[in-house]
Amino acid sequence: MEEIITNFLTSAPIIVPIVALLVSLYTVGKGADILVDNAVSLSLQWGIPKMVLGATLVSLGTTVPEASVSVAAAIQGNPDLSLGNAIGSIIVDTGLIIGIAALLGNLPVDAMLVKRQGRLQFIFALLLALVCLPIFSIDGKGRIYQWVGFIFVFLLCSYMYLSLKWAKESVSEASKQQDEEDEKKGNVALELFLMFLGIAIVVISSKVLIPSVAIVARKIGIPQSIIAATIVAFGTSVPELVTAITSVRKGVGELAVGNVVGADILNVLFVLGLSAAVTPQGIAVPIYFYYLQIPSMLLILIVFRFCSTRKSAVIGKVGGAILFSFYMIYLVLNFLMKGMH
Repeated sequence: MEEIITNFLTSAPIIVPIVALLVSLYTVGKGADILVDNAVSLSLQWGIPKMVLGATLVSLGTTVPEASVSVAAAIQGNPDLSLGNAIGSIIVDTGLIIGIAALLGNLPVDAMLVKRQGRLQFIFALLLALVCLPIFSIDGKGRIYQWVGFIFVFLLCSYMYLSLKWAKESVSEASKQQDEEDEKKGNVALELFLMFLGIAIVVISSKVLIPSVAIVARKIGIPQSIIAATIVAFGTSVPELVTAITSVRKGVGELAVGNVVGADILNVLFVLGLSAAVTPQGIAVPIYFYYLQIPSMLLILIVFRFCSTRKSAVIGKVGGAILFSFYMIYLVLNFLMKGMH
């Protein structure tokens, strides 16, 4: 299937792979929406509190597009796309999405979430930056080895366990009962079907997305790592963006912050961890990642950390404008530094 798609897009006029790229980005996001909505509905029916869902399943569901695209890219021998999408998604989530959400309305910050998940968000990003360094590679070139991927997957399981434990500890029995009473019973069989349909849409869409990105990049002379860190990273982060905007409009902006913090952690452990784990030769780190991608990721996370730990316990319009500005600068630098790729 993948070979047929690749051959067709390669021989077609450039407008065809561009359209395929845009359509597959849309369907990846749509599939994730279906997956998240029905997973949440099922979990609520089974008695899992909403806070637990926000800290685990919602973040996990909205990260499925990044994981699907990155793992497929790693298997198909496109490490630039895999690594660029994971790091680019963290930058999009934290800079662009939180920036836009904060500009639309204030984002209340849960002190305990910032203390626990927020700290892990930065620690895991720093861990990713460290394992990318050439000094940890046998050949002196940056490489994320397969065994590192296995460690990340183990850390993912540990993080999910801790998240469930923390969330359950912070929910009172009264709120649990209220959550369960508020929810309407649905058709479990139908929701299970729709959940798996969402997964299928995401996976199939990624099989069109990967060759489309590679072909468009090759035809217009832009390195696919730039497209991965910008267009693809944005496209696969659409579920987080939609969740953030919806949360702000409904007056529950703290859900947007929690979702992004969780998604950032999962981009390291779930997305990149799985990508490295399925790649025997590991994922090579292009030299220019040390000049822009990795420093930008850490800088935006530091700014987010500063904005989210202030005494006001709110990320306001000023913080949103700063994060959004940093993302726009990053976007411009990607294209200005094209010659270094």
